[in-house]
Amino acid sequence: MKTISKSIAGLLWLLPLSSFSQVTDRIKLDQEGFYPNAPKVAVVTGDVPEGKFYIASTNLRDTVFTGTLSSEKQSAYSSTKTKIADFSALSKEGSFVVCISGVGNSYVFEIDKNVNRNVGKATLKGFFYQRASMPLEEKYAGKWHRSAGHPDNEVYVHPSAASKERPAGTVISTPGGWYDAGDYNKYIVNSGITMGTLLSAYEDFPGYFKNLKTNIPESGDGVPDILNEAIYNLRWMLSMQDPNDGGVYNKCTNAAFDGMVMPGVTQAKRYVVQKGTAATLDFAAVTAQASRILSKFKKELPGLSDSCLAASKKAWAWSLQHPDLAYNQNEINKKFEPKITTGGYGDNHFGDEWFWSAAELFITTREKKYYDTVENHLKDNVSLPNWHNVGMLGFYSFLRFKNELPSFTNATTGFMKEKVLTIANDYIQHVAANAFETVMGQTKYDFTWGGNSNAANQGILLINAYLISHDKKYVDYALTNLDYILGRNATGYCFVTGIGSKSTMNPHHRQSVSDGVTDPVPGLMAGGPNPGMQDHCHYDFTEPETAYSDISCAYASNEIAINWNAPMVYLSNVIEALQNKVGY
Repeated sequence: MKTISKSIAGLLWLLPLSSFSQVTDRIKLDQEGFYPNAPKVAVVTGDVPEGKFYIASTNLRDTVFTGTLSSEKQSAYSSTKTKIADFSALSKEGSFVVCISGVGNSYVFEIDKNVNRNVGKATLKGFFYQRASMPLEEKYAGKWHRSAGHPDNEVYVHPSAASKERPAGTVISTPGGWYDAGDYNKYIVNSGITMGTLLSAYEDFPGYFKNLKTNIPESGDGVPDILNEAIYNLRWMLSMQDPNDGGVYNKCTNAAFDGMVMPGVTQAKRYVVQKGTAATLDFAAVTAQASRILSKFKKELPGLSDSCLAASKKAWAWSLQHPDLAYNQNEINKKFEPKITTGGYGDNHFGDEWFWSAAELFITTREKKYYDTVENHLKDNVSLPNWHNVGMLGFYSFLRFKNELPSFTNATTGFMKEKVLTIANDYIQHVAANAFETVMGQTKYDFTWGGNSNAANQGILLINAYLISHDKKYVDYALTNLDYILGRNATGYCFVTGIGSKSTMNPHHRQSVSDGVTDPVPGLMAGGPNPGMQDHCHYDFTEPETAYSDISCAYASNEIAINWNAPMVYLSNVIEALQNKVGY
């Protein structure tokens, strides 16, 4: 493979223009584009009569690169066959397309030094569009401006959450926060991993996020926008703690899901429901992490850091009294009215929550009682983070502060380092066998409900492997998963609304469906291929890596959720933050 010569360019001109004039989604690639000196790969699917590929200007007149397609690969998770077009050697900046005779040309992509800045800003701004209890003004929200939605200043204590101090029917106020997903309810458990991921992005790269502006009402107040966005949800979380005992309600919710209407159109009663160990420990972890971050903004946010730490310790104390109280919605509905049928986020295993909350509290306070809990759960099973397994977030935080922690933690951080590197190296080992040469899609279990968050979280783990090893290869492989989300996948979709040429247009997202605007709310990542297809809607393709349907009915593959968007915020922005350091 080499830069195209003048003689080869002349040969290209002899090919019929019709060979390249047809835009095709058979050429799968990152629809945003590539850094000048980063790896660059496109994937062509189906039968390919020609062995060469060309990179041309968007008018198809100037050819800047030629290369040879790889041998054919058969995907393990669909009937898709692929050939790889690697043009990593091309560093010229500009707008280009991939051309393959007999196939057509790709969507336009950029080669640019800040190629992921737009998607990084958009996915963070996506959280603003999920805000409850405040109007989204046109100067911030553009054509997606709307009224405030649910005020949540009159929320009822559900019988499952009743206590002596707050009997059933007590009215409390719990405004703000983010709508969780395509629905209009607010969940502490899912906010846990979401907040932990966003706060970790800031802690890992505070200098980058200090300068990232997203045009939200708080922009310019001296606090980085990523923190202002997180604080909007943090203040809601604080209101979900019972001040009488420190326990945290599982969610603020309607009894049943709203219809496909704009927020606040329905006037259904809102409830807080049973406290639980998972919710309370997730809350303890988030508020402990927030406390140490916000301690640097005491002038801008007086008292908030101290309030967070006090709330965290109170939640921890409640959890010691209720170490295994699961939120079991089916059992609750057998006992209490009204029945609650919105998302449960039920979890029966709390070792990971104990570990994460203890890790954050120890790092913030240095109190050894929390470290003892970290040690007790250190050898528990740890995996890629998801809402019901958050232990790895504790690993990330410990490793972030490994050089600042007491020396007696050295063996612990050493164990954590080896664990992260082992998982990362296993990811890398299997990339070559993947038909799309991405880390994502190495097993069929990557393709599940919210599988795109697996891709983003794998990327985060690889970034953490880089941060502890300083080996650039980990960033290169993390970039394959960003490419996957933005178009280098078997569906050919860019899964982030408002980004790319063929992106999700009809997400299962009530605002996008009902706001009268053709384009969906931007900056939201769809869940992605899910062969479970639990929504029973129409799917043109049903194999694991192609089971995606861009229709609003298809909540199993096309819903959005805050815990999926957060790792995409991390991955896209952190790679942007690292580009100069790794030589992209």
